[in-house]
Amino acid sequence: MSKKNKSLDTLVEDIYNTIGVLADGNKIKISNKLLEELGIDIVSAVKEWATPVKRNKATSQTLRMSNIGKPERQLWYDMHEERDTSSSMEPSTFIKFLYGHILEALLIFFVKLAGHKVTAQQKQVSVKGIKGHMDCKIDGEVVDIKTASGYAFRKFREGTLAEQDTFGYLAQLAGYEAAEKTSEGGFLAFNKETGELALFRPQDLDKPNIKDKIDKVKQIIKSDSPPDYCFTEIPEGKAGNMKLPKECTFCPYKFKCRSDSNNGEGLRVFNYAKGPVYFTKIVKEPNVEELL
Repeated sequence: MSKKNKSLDTLVEDIYNTIGVLADGNKIKISNKLLEELGIDIVSAVKEWATPVKRNKATSQTLRMSNIGKPERQLWYDMHEERDTSSSMEPSTFIKFLYGHILEALLIFFVKLAGHKVTAQQKQVSVKGIKGHMDCKIDGEVVDIKTASGYAFRKFREGTLAEQDTFGYLAQLAGYEAAEKTSEGGFLAFNKETGELALFRPQDLDKPNIKDKIDKVKQIIKSDSPPDYCFTEIPEGKAGNMKLPKECTFCPYKFKCRSDSNNGEGLRVFNYAKGPVYFTKIVKEPNVEELL
């Protein structure tokens, strides 16, 4: 397809229209150059995946664009607690990482196939000493590509990311935009469960002032004690039991963070049909198996 007059605003529609010809029994014309670029991107993704960075105390305590927007208490623990992440991960997790990298390469391929211009792929950028790798620019605008579960994808599709941005994606995007001296950008999100695409362009009010954010975070991590809890506990049932909210359940520091729960006993975990539930206070014992 011609790249003339392409706009980021029509990106998803253009990708769907390009691929949609297959439903009509028509063939998609793909240039050899585009196929070669796809091959290079996939090979690069596999090589990077196969040579993971050895995590030690020094590397785990580095502020980056990808973590600067994390919940502040979690980020404090990141900077103060030594954690060997590579040795604790299951093989299935490494497979999932590769899957995500290859999907990003395929999305870039679809963008190019639909006639949009891709530049600055994986460019290293820096703001106030905080470094990051920008995914790319599409049609001259900063774009961060996210492969997401159905639950996370809805936040991009519905534009509600600012209400629950536990991974700090908005700060990450704001950092890339600041480095490129622009306020124009967005997310290209891919639903791994359905194959659906969404373009989300946050409003300026939803994005933090990244330079102020960096200054604040640097002060927080200098402290000898963590800031207040990121999220408040919520009721489970009507008996007065309290549990961690969903945002906290995947945090690697939840047991350390909530060590004062249940009168100093710490978190108690019960195996519900919907998955583990982490209790901070138990008034009435749950009628399910306790895991810890």
